[in-house]
Amino acid sequence: MTDTEKLLAVLEIQALKARYFRCMDSKDWAGLEAVFAPDVETDFRDSTMEHNPALLIRGAAPYVANLAPMLEHVTTVHHGHMPEIEILSPTSARGVWAMEDKLWVKEGAPLPFRWLHGYGHYHETYTKLNGDWRIQTIRLTRLRVDAG
Repeated sequence: MTDTEKLLAVLEIQALKARYFRCMDSKDWAGLEAVFAPDVETDFRDSTMEHNPALLIRGAAPYVANLAPMLEHVTTVHHGHMPEIEILSPTSARGVWAMEDKLWVKEGAPLPFRWLHGYGHYHETYTKLNGDWRIQTIRLTRLRVDAG
């Protein structure tokens, strides 16, 4: 790949991650599912205050089907910062994103807190399918979680 092709791939992956955050916060579940490879591996086991083995899910559709009801009564704001993206080939890449999220939980939500402010990193791999970049694996690690 030329440097120009690599730069274009980085910009496309940054736009993909921006779409991930926007779709998550606007509860556009079809849009969120579309940012993932169909066989994505999502690993959010250490994203909550306690390790939760049930938060390792394979497949975009099962992941979104699990997530949507959890966030139905939750206002979320996700920010991604300072991406470190490495293009490995014309169809594969990996990246790390610093992140911050805030959640405000409404009555009736199945979450064990009323609010959360978290900090951490997304660790991801990407694949290019039919000309478009998709998230192939995603793992969230936390540096700090404040909740009440």
